[in-house]
Amino acid sequence: MSDNKNNLFSNLKYDFPAGLVVYLVALPLCLGVALASTGRPDLLFSGIIAGVIGGIVVGFLSGSALGVAGPAAGLVVIVLTAIETLGSFEAFLLAVVIAGLIQVIAGFLNAGIIGYYFPSSVIKGMLAAIGITLILKEIPHAFGYDADFMGDEAFTQKDGQNTLTEIYNSVRYSSTGAIIISTISLGLIILFDKPFMKRIELFKFLPGALFVVLIGIALNLFFGAFYPEIAMSGEHLVQLPVASNPSEFLSFFKTPDFSAIGKVEVYTVAFTLAIVASLETLLSVEATDKLDPYKRSTPTSRELKAQGVGNMLSGLIGGLPITQVIVRSSANIASGGRTKMATMVHGSILLLSAMLIPRFLNFIPLASLAAILLMVGYKLSKFSLYRGMYQLGREQFIPFFVTVVAILSTDLLKGIAIGMVVAIYFILRKNYKHSYHYKKEEHKDGEVITLVLSEEVTFLNKGSIGLTLDHLPENSKVIIDGSKSLNIDYDVLEIIQEFKEHSAPMKNITVETKGIRSVSSVGGH
Repeated sequence: MSDNKNNLFSNLKYDFPAGLVVYLVALPLCLGVALASTGRPDLLFSGIIAGVIGGIVVGFLSGSALGVAGPAAGLVVIVLTAIETLGSFEAFLLAVVIAGLIQVIAGFLNAGIIGYYFPSSVIKGMLAAIGITLILKEIPHAFGYDADFMGDEAFTQKDGQNTLTEIYNSVRYSSTGAIIISTISLGLIILFDKPFMKRIELFKFLPGALFVVLIGIALNLFFGAFYPEIAMSGEHLVQLPVASNPSEFLSFFKTPDFSAIGKVEVYTVAFTLAIVASLETLLSVEATDKLDPYKRSTPTSRELKAQGVGNMLSGLIGGLPITQVIVRSSANIASGGRTKMATMVHGSILLLSAMLIPRFLNFIPLASLAAILLMVGYKLSKFSLYRGMYQLGREQFIPFFVTVVAILSTDLLKGIAIGMVVAIYFILRKNYKHSYHYKKEEHKDGEVITLVLSEEVTFLNKGSIGLTLDHLPENSKVIIDGSKSLNIDYDVLEIIQEFKEHSAPMKNITVETKGIRSVSSVGGH
């Protein structure tokens, strides 16, 4: 399925409802990440700006069919620290612009190729962990306990609590109104997800999530009129900045402080943002491509360029840094999105609603949105995923499971790093074991051992081949066959040559080589 213009618009009946669901998911996440990143309610609109640019601009430029970009929870700590270090939000915006430029340059240097080297087991572990994280993090919001910002992914929170204590607190300080709304919302989402509901024409174009939100608003207004003691207000509702006139709306946009361009700290922050944002993007690209039902492959270097342009524009008009984000991308896929028109629709709705109906959006209970995200989390972390990975064997399951546990107990990037270490260990272990085929035969002249080297023999195989040669029995004959090898590293050639000339004669071992150059032909001593 290509992404030409005709195809984009021909799939609008699928992409519009998917974009609407992504919008409902993105709205509270943009606001939550903005508040956590800046610590200032007056800068909440910076998250909306990033969401709009991530949807419209990055969506248009990207080669990803289903990926959705926007402000990411993984950058919260970096952003908060950077603003404190640089002394102002405007100086930080300059760092975002420079970070975007670095990403564009990286894209032209084809740095996106790094994305192809993340093991599948780690990517699937990331998906499962994000699913569980979503479920655990949304439980408090479903209970009406909204002390932590919506979209947080880290185990340890800024307020000193953690994921588990937050759940405990939500049970202690739960809100009856929120529980009623989230329970009904979750029930409706499950109902709307049934095949018979999807056959109804109305729900083919207008997603169930929209009706869930509208019912949540209606229920809370009903509580306010008849049961005010359980009605929700303030932090329990969406809190989008509302402008009283066009001039005030324009004041939500900020410009970079270009006078800070000489500060070394600005460039340090820019490089940090560029590296972390690029890694998160490449990880999300790999994960989204695995979820894509059409199995399309995203050009990763083009993605870096698109993200870079998005970050440059976001920084220029007062937005937070942008990455591709898996929660919104998976919501897009789960809602039936087919092309990048869905992410552009989500960005357009985000912009129009922030301009035209911000007061109405502030009636939406977070408990309704939590129910939508709970379902997204469930779909990311189904039991079938764990069963499938287990059936693939320990070399796939252990890195997968370690990644899940590591992300749940730390944060996304640290968890991925731990998972990568374990995955690389198993890759090296497998490489160590399968560098050659060992065959032993009894002949009338004695024992003949044949070592048939694999197609690619690298320095990683040096240890296993050397150990095998050291343990060959005395008075035997060994044939080392490299005729099927496309490449044999110098390190391995050196070991074979030293064995042939020194170790083998001492043990009365006859050595015959096939298709193996002598060390002298590649440099020698």
